[in-house]
Amino acid sequence: MRRFAIQAICEEHSAVAAVLRSLLLMIERGPDHAPERFFDVLRAMLFYIDEFPEKLHHPKESDLLFPKLARADAGLMPVIRRLESDHMQGEGKVRELQHMLLAWELLGEPRRAAFCEAAQAYVGFYLEHMRLEETQILPAAQRVLSERDWEELDAAFRRDRDPLASGERPAGYDRLFTRIVMAAPAPIGLGEPLAATA
Repeated sequence: MRRFAIQAICEEHSAVAAVLRSLLLMIERGPDHAPERFFDVLRAMLFYIDEFPEKLHHPKESDLLFPKLARADAGLMPVIRRLESDHMQGEGKVRELQHMLLAWELLGEPRRAAFCEAAQAYVGFYLEHMRLEETQILPAAQRVLSERDWEELDAAFRRDRDPLASGERPAGYDRLFTRIVMAAPAPIGLGEPLAATA
């Protein structure tokens, strides 16, 4: 039986992975003739990562899932420590990327390479983090957690869902998701190709 919490974690990971891969596609294509829209969409993507995964998804893992697993199976501590370290670093890494993107936008081409390199490293870091959770933490959770643990986890993961994963849009976030989905150029989003904008 697949637990709601596991489904929610995997769906939220998929949403984050889609945004991260889209970010890399956008960077690879560059601003072309539409720099204002290009930087606007990248800012929205980084804001989304800072706003949802960092502030809502990770705390549920760190405060609920990981402690339950550590109590149930001490052998998981090395991977839990690594994932906790990732969580501790994540917010700082995304804020640094936001700053580097602003530097590229305002100071121009000399700042582009630093941002692109940092973005590649960040995406690799984040994808590996999610892979570890899905291949080591979630299977272990299914083996060792109690029914009561699952009730608590399911209830927690039903609250404050990632709107990109759940389709539930809290009031006020429509603009953010419109920028990501509607303004990002095809094939990333539904917007016009960047090259078509003069």
